[in-house]
Amino acid sequence: MRRFLLILLTLLIVLAAGFVMTVIVVNRRISLQYEETAAVDSLTTTLPADTKAAQKALKEARTALAKYRPTGPYVVINTHANKLMWRTMDSVLYAWTCSTGTGGELVDSATNRRWVFDTPRGVFKVDSKLAEPWWRKPDWAYIEEDEKIPKNENERYDPQMMGDYAIGFGDGYFIHGTIYERLLGISVTHGCVRLGADDLKVLWGLAKHGTYVYIF
Repeated sequence: MRRFLLILLTLLIVLAAGFVMTVIVVNRRISLQYEETAAVDSLTTTLPADTKAAQKALKEARTALAKYRPTGPYVVINTHANKLMWRTMDSVLYAWTCSTGTGGELVDSATNRRWVFDTPRGVFKVDSKLAEPWWRKPDWAYIEEDEKIPKNENERYDPQMMGDYAIGFGDGYFIHGTIYERLLGISVTHGCVRLGADDLKVLWGLAKHGTYVYIF
C-alpha cells in the first residue's frame, strides 16, 4: 500500500512540474507576442511623421520645378540632333535644323589659355534681342586662324558673321544667323547656336525677353 502511494505521489509531482513548465512556456510565448506587437506598433506610429516629411519634400520639389515651367511657348535645342524647336507643353509649333558647338578645345601655346567650344546645357532665358548684330571677334578667333591679335579694338568687329538677328540667352551665347548655311545640321560652332536666315527671322518675331530656352 505504501509503495502504491509513493508511486502515485511521484506521478502527481511529475504532472505538476509539467503543468508549471507549460504555463511558463505559454506565458513566454504570450510575452514574446506582446513584445513583437509592441515593436510593430512602435514602427507604425512613426509612419505619419515620415509621410509628412515625404509630402513636404515632394511639395518643395514641385515648387522648385514650377520655377522652370514655362507659361507660354519656349525654345528647345537638341545639341545631339542639331534641332531647334519652338513649342508649347502640348505640341511642337516649329522645328528647324541648327548648328551647335563642336565640343572641341583650343589652347594658346603662348599663354596656355584654353577654350572649349561647347554649347551650354541647361535652362536659360532670352535676355537680349539684337537686330543687325556685329560680332566682336575674341582672341581665340585670331589664335585659331593663326592670326595676330589686333591692338585696335575697331578691327575686331565683323558686321556679317552673325546674320540679321541675334537672340541672347546669357554669358555671351546667342542664337544667330550664319554665312555658312550649308553647314547647318553639323556641330561646327564655337558654342552659339546658328539658324538659317528664314528660320531665324520667324524665331525673332516669336521669342520675347524672358522666353525659356531649354538646351540638352
